Amino acid sequence: MTDNYKKRAIGEHRLQPESLMMGYGYDPRLSEGSIKCPNFQTSTFVFESAEQGKHFFDVASGRIQLEEGQQAGLVYSRFNNPTIEIAENRIAVWDGAQDCLITGSGMSAISTMLLALSKPGDVIVYSEPIYGGTDSLINGILAQMNIQAVGFISSEGTKGLEQALSKASQMGNISVVMVETPDNPTNNLIDIAQCRQLIETFTNQNTGKQAARPVLAVDNTMLGPLWQKPLAHGADLCLYSLTKYVGGHSDLIGGSCSGDKALISKIRKIRNSIGTTMDSHTAWLILRSLETLKIRMQAATSGAKEVVEFLQAHDQVTRIDYPGLLTPDEPQYQVYQKQCKGAGSTFSFEVKGGEQAAFNVLNRLKLVKLAVSLGGTESLAQHPAAMTHSGVPKERRESIGITEGLIRISIGIEEPQDIIADLAQALA
Repeated sequence: MTDNYKKRAIGEHRLQPESLMMGYGYDPRLSEGSIKCPNFQTSTFVFESAEQGKHFFDVASGRIQLEEGQQAGLVYSRFNNPTIEIAENRIAVWDGAQDCLITGSGMSAISTMLLALSKPGDVIVYSEPIYGGTDSLINGILAQMNIQAVGFISSEGTKGLEQALSKASQMGNISVVMVETPDNPTNNLIDIAQCRQLIETFTNQNTGKQAARPVLAVDNTMLGPLWQKPLAHGADLCLYSLTKYVGGHSDLIGGSCSGDKALISKIRKIRNSIGTTMDSHTAWLILRSLETLKIRMQAATSGAKEVVEFLQAHDQVTRIDYPGLLTPDEPQYQVYQKQCKGAGSTFSFEVKGGEQAAFNVLNRLKLVKLAVSLGGTESLAQHPAAMTHSGVPKERRESIGITEGLIRISIGIEEPQDIIADLAQALA
């Protein structure tokens, strides 16, 4: 780690992630002096000898463990690729992680992680509401593999988690505790540090019954990596849909998982086997996007604050789920102050009149696009109950705050007053 392109400091001065995004992990000397990392769009790599090929495969398959500072040789782009590895290195920098792997989508990151850490008979504990795809994976596909699940309501915090752990322990070994904070789409916050402490206490009290401490995995898509860093608060894994803020231009699909080397190596082995690896072109686009991540998220968050102020004063809006509105008398306020550096730019608001009223608003939008996803440069709005969370049974949707009149909006980097003008005419 002596070359300039791998350094994270200038003398005693530690470089910040937004500066490291411009070149960390990439040596121009290896690519004809190109200032930007090329897209290594190749399926396979040439070995210098058969002996080298054997060694590289032993490393890639996990049969040989590398020593500190050593790098795995290039074998095949399902296993490793220079563009992919550089993107992984830079996301790890943002997350403060030892290692990171990237995948073909956010859901492939989540599914690969859960498959790597769970076996038939295990139990996954998860927060609700959670992204609809995650909910369907846990309660549908994994259930078919005899991997069970117990949910708890995000707004109940660690009290809800404690009850869920107690219930799950009667069903089998708990492999993973997966939380999404803020949750999607109601923006409830969960105290990550308290979750870690509770999980450790639970494990100590269940020695012999519990195989190991459950892994604490946090879906950080809604605020990360700028406004929240789960690993710093005790999470074992930090996951993203890179499609959202990190990609940031609504032109790619991707996911990532960051954590310590041992845990990521275990998950990477499964990724390489089942083929959920990201392609090199998408990884190249991720590198482009990481350079502007900070300024995009700052602009969108600033715009969201203005939009929220407008909606607060509107007589057709009955509720706004936005962390920036938390007040000191609310239980989640202290969590927000301790854990978050910003409120983000994706939130939900409820309108009077239920589904039809919400549909009327969405159908009248002109500047804001009616589409799912979030975190892009353009503003997007959708109806969670009918769209992203439609796979969640109605009774459960209602119990976790996803009502028929709820609209989720992701504020982009347009002029905020133009977004407000569009919402004003749609709500009129």
